[in-house]
Amino acid sequence: MDITFNNVSYIYQAKTPFEHKAIADLSLFIPSGSFTAVIGHTGSGKSTLIQHLNGLIRPTEGEVTIGDYHLKPNQKPNELKSLRSRVGVVFQYPEHQLFEETVRKDIAFGPENFGAQEEEINERIEHLTPVVGLSEELLERSPFELSGGQMRRVAIAGVLATNPEVLVLDEPTAGLDPRGQREMMDMFYDLHNQEGLTTILVTHSMEDAVKYADNVIILNNGTKYMEGKPENVLTQREALQKVQLDVPEMVQFINEFSEKFGYHIPYRRQSSAELANEIRQILKGGRSNE
Repeated sequence: MDITFNNVSYIYQAKTPFEHKAIADLSLFIPSGSFTAVIGHTGSGKSTLIQHLNGLIRPTEGEVTIGDYHLKPNQKPNELKSLRSRVGVVFQYPEHQLFEETVRKDIAFGPENFGAQEEEINERIEHLTPVVGLSEELLERSPFELSGGQMRRVAIAGVLATNPEVLVLDEPTAGLDPRGQREMMDMFYDLHNQEGLTTILVTHSMEDAVKYADNVIILNNGTKYMEGKPENVLTQREALQKVQLDVPEMVQFINEFSEKFGYHIPYRRQSSAELANEIRQILKGGRSNE
């Protein structure tokens, strides 16, 4: 589903001494089927933005359109339950939301709540269990007997079991070790491609943004600061540093290599192995690539 923010503003505790405008006159477009990373420091408006996507909050000004659904000020959207079944949100530490007696019941809770039939739910669970890296033998166990990583996978399976068309990931790898972070992001990327999802990743990780996303939106003080392809946006060091961000590690390495050896290597989102081979060829030929 296409997602459009049209001059959206949102004010917390409006008309009180604690009034705070979290996003201001924000306009953006996220095309259906894209993988978009939303980046910004704390307080930039990321969390407020994603709460609009399934109607947890509605704009104070402007309009949010998600497919055929329209969110406007002071107007409760029709079929809000339907919208929430089509937009799945994986919040930070989703395992904290587990509560059922068994893994199977926890995964089934979402689709049951949205009216899916038992046979369909069982089919979804059977399909999703290996997809999220869980073994079938865990389905009848209590989720609270599992490891932290397994609990997170159960919670993610519960979101995916509603068959969303849009998947919103709010810092989904928070608290995981580097290997767990890589495995989790690879899983989401595979799901994005296999299911044709519109995926929105809210992250502090420039590495994840440049590796997985095909579009990047940078927020600052509730407004859109930069937008575009990762290789164009995430290479602009001076502009990023103005909003307390920095370039990905690989871009930084390329810049330092260029300064030290006098060779210019354009960043094309190449892998570490591809970059190493490129450097090897340059140094072997002893030629300038400027």
